[in-house]
Amino acid sequence: MYNDSRDKKGKRALLIGLIGNIFLTIFNILIGLLSGSYALIAEGIHTLSDIATTIIAYIGFKFASKPADPEHPLGHGRAESIGGLIIVVFLFIIAYEIIEGAIQKLFFTHNISSPSYLAGIMAFVGIIVNLIMSQRLISIGNKIHSPSIVADGKHQRVDVLSSVVILIGICLSHLGFPQLDPIIGFVVGLFVLKTAIVVTKDNINHIMGKIPSHEVIDDIKQVALSVDGVEGVHDIRVNFFGSYATVTFHIELPADLSFKEVHKIVHIVQDEVLDQIDIIYGVTVHACPIGIEYDHKQRVDKDFYN
Repeated sequence: MYNDSRDKKGKRALLIGLIGNIFLTIFNILIGLLSGSYALIAEGIHTLSDIATTIIAYIGFKFASKPADPEHPLGHGRAESIGGLIIVVFLFIIAYEIIEGAIQKLFFTHNISSPSYLAGIMAFVGIIVNLIMSQRLISIGNKIHSPSIVADGKHQRVDVLSSVVILIGICLSHLGFPQLDPIIGFVVGLFVLKTAIVVTKDNINHIMGKIPSHEVIDDIKQVALSVDGVEGVHDIRVNFFGSYATVTFHIELPADLSFKEVHKIVHIVQDEVLDQIDIIYGVTVHACPIGIEYDHKQRVDKDFYN
């Protein structure tokens, strides 16, 4: 849902991703060409795709921040997960291109030469820049519960690993193993492929409404039980939208309370859950009298309370 602070942090994530990736794209490709490093060129192509995925992640973030409307009464939160899946498409395409190019260079190119040390310097710079970007993006994404920004941060984390592998490969190629450079390019492609699979799984779970963690269930139960009069909590159901969630659950109250007292406690519980658990956007509470047990999955017989 829209929140001014959340929107500002989302814009900050966009700027971090764009500035860092534009820098890396230009210098990875330029120095890769100058130094003769296919692995560095492959990384430059990868970071070029990062610019597009960062923009997609922010579009998903902005759309998900739109307020609820009559056609979307629970908001647009799953738009971020859809944005995350679009990022996945880019990742799979880039993984294929990098792997295919590495195979071509390994098996169909003669006289592979070692890249210059300039490539090693750029790989080291890439490690530092990608490390800073990935940590900042994941941190911001987790703080504002944004799956698309977290997905983009995990995407950047792959670049940290690939830059480390590129640096190692360049060093070893100068020890008499020039074939390592395209092999490293192949490994970079595998890193991208693995990230695509992980991000796909995460975003499908968001769309399917998987709960973010079982701690949320425990927190809801603890908050509800802290309200005077509530003797038990059960049948908790969390519907996760990626950046926020709605929840329904039952509370157990003394059977001798008046309807007015029950109504008051139900609303206090709802307000407390909303106030104390940041990720929860909507709460619906059902009251049950203590001492009456039945299976909530079954319909209640008309004569049940007679």
